[in-house]
Amino acid sequence: MSADLPASLPNRLPDTEWRARPGLATLCDRLGASAGETRFVGGAVRDALLGIEAKDVDIATVHRPEEVMARVRAAGFKAVPTGIAHGTVTAVLDGWPVEITTLRRDVSTDGRRATVAFADDWREDAARRDFTMNALYANPGDGALHDYFGGLDDLAARRVRFIGDALARIDEDHLRILRYFRFVARFGALDRDSADYAACLVRAPSLMALSRERIADELLRLLALPDPAEVVAAMVADGILRPVIPEIGADGVAALRALVAAERQGGIAPDPLRRLAALLPRDAALADQLGGRLRLSNKARLRLKRALEPAGAADPRALAYRIGPDSAVDQILLGHAFAQGDLALLRGWTVPKLPLSGGDLIAMGLSAGPPVAATLQELERRWIAAGFPADAETRALAAQLVGVALRSAQ
Repeated sequence: MSADLPASLPNRLPDTEWRARPGLATLCDRLGASAGETRFVGGAVRDALLGIEAKDVDIATVHRPEEVMARVRAAGFKAVPTGIAHGTVTAVLDGWPVEITTLRRDVSTDGRRATVAFADDWREDAARRDFTMNALYANPGDGALHDYFGGLDDLAARRVRFIGDALARIDEDHLRILRYFRFVARFGALDRDSADYAACLVRAPSLMALSRERIADELLRLLALPDPAEVVAAMVADGILRPVIPEIGADGVAALRALVAAERQGGIAPDPLRRLAALLPRDAALADQLGGRLRLSNKARLRLKRALEPAGAADPRALAYRIGPDSAVDQILLGHAFAQGDLALLRGWTVPKLPLSGGDLIAMGLSAGPPVAATLQELERRWIAAGFPADAETRALAAQLVGVALRSAQ
């Protein structure tokens, strides 16, 4: 059990910060909360019961999307039809969003997306959700809880359990396999003997049907948690990730454990890209290929690659200048460059800019062309090696190099 989770749960929704936000009570009143037509649902309820700050607030309602739009606007708030075909409207209250979704039931699914129909039954809406701890509802007024599938008991026991038949829930959306492991790493205790774990193991090959963007997003969310190493180790040992990221092996798990320890020792926040790099062999080309396969952004792909390439620098600051501070920290924490104690050299240090340009060298007497570029490159190399000296010292060094270049041209 995580140290930051309470030993017992309250019997109704606590008075959290988000419940007191301006406009929320007015919105719930307009949506008929006092008549039982609207309830808080999902992560906000779960996290409130655990004493965790909720990121998002979701509301479920019996009203159809068009009616929700009208009621939100009548309350004086902006209504955005973010997913109106699937029943979701976003109300913007004083700059912060609240998602309002009409009760639904699944008509058909293909493992990637679902066709839904609107419903009036709260239990039916709960039945289409993934885990029991995510199918908890609460009355906005008195905070009374509604639990149709034992979610409160599972939450108290830190047990991540699919609603109903686990295989059926996974077949509705294959991404639920990865979500299961993320939720276990965040809230639960790993149980490799459970029926839910077994279902994920059986259906692991179905991950290949998902877009690589969805896989990457869910994997990085898992790796961003405080300590996902135990869960990732089980996933690797039992082949969960093999269909989509076969590059990750036992050595990568050991490197991840070492990285988590190094981050804690250095007081450095977890970073999912750095942790993904830890899971891979030290092969920059392979990392670049994986980044492309997972459809990572160019910036993220470059960082993943740089974390695994040779250091090629004499000291940490020279490394940070060459590949960027984040990538330099990655290499040090991964044990690929220097020692962890060298991180102190990068704290509070801003990467400097070479104080002279090609125009300055021309002003010193060089003719425009290849000699300027070559001299500037040599100046930069010596400036780095000298520890990024101030402008006056750099200008003196430049004058020496310009003199050498002029004599060589004679």
